[in-house]
Amino acid sequence: MQPSHPMLQWACSLANGKWAAEPTFLLAETWKFMASVIKQALEDKVVEIAQRVGASEEIEIVDVQLLGGGNNRVLRIFIDKPEGVTHSDCENVSNQVGTILDVEDLIPGHYTLEVSSPGVERKLKTMRDFERFQGKKAKIQLREPVDDRRQWEGVLSGVTGGVIRLEASPGRFVEFPLEQVERANLKFEW
Repeated sequence: MQPSHPMLQWACSLANGKWAAEPTFLLAETWKFMASVIKQALEDKVVEIAQRVGASEEIEIVDVQLLGGGNNRVLRIFIDKPEGVTHSDCENVSNQVGTILDVEDLIPGHYTLEVSSPGVERKLKTMRDFERFQGKKAKIQLREPVDDRRQWEGVLSGVTGGVIRLEASPGRFVEFPLEQVERANLKFEW
């Protein structure tokens, strides 16, 4: 038996056609893995759609999050542009992306679509983010310690050859590759 929704069919094809054919497929860990694969595929597809929509207005898609399950799903799209995001920008992206998602029936069942700016403490995910916000204060959590620490705060002082440089205190710099960053965001000074 094959699932009816195209995204579920695609995810099951990743399991080499073993949809309910082998009892091991029904194990909890396998189900969690498949759910994460489906979620990532949906988020990737939404990013692709949102980027097409935002391109004409020079709107950057900062992040997409699909949260919850069942009838309590929330799809969040965070957008930005150099001169700042307006309410109208959010409304336009919401209307256009929402229409495409509904026509393509990409997300099964009911969901709530939220479009907003990433805020003053936005996430830093790409090398371009670290370059763009050079000179700004950031909070960074690393996957592995550098100088016996995984948590760093400081001023982004540059990117060279794929290595991010952070001034942790006046005259004290730490460097690490993007792959080493587990989580990072701007740190707003109140």
